[in-house]
Amino acid sequence: MPIEIQQEDGPSAIAEALRTAILEAIPEARVEVSPGGTAHFEIRVEAAVFEGMGRVAQQQLVYGAIAPLMSGNQPPVHAIDRLECVVG
Repeated sequence: MPIEIQQEDGPSAIAEALRTAILEAIPEARVEVSPGGTAHFEIRVEAAVFEGMGRVAQQQLVYGAIAPLMSGNQPPVHAIDRLECVVG
């Protein structure tokens, strides 16, 4: 299900859409999203659900949540330059 956010809406709107998508998948998480360059973002997620998961599995959970924002002909998110997953 695509999320209707356009790059013209600005990086802060897209960052909030990323944060919302992650919180829908991991409700108890603490999420920080920072815009980088055009359509590039850095994300930090702290969540208890990461306990016992390997780094790749943690990142797959987050990327699965934000996939709709990174897909399509002109997605609002081009790249995640840094993804930090922390057990919390």
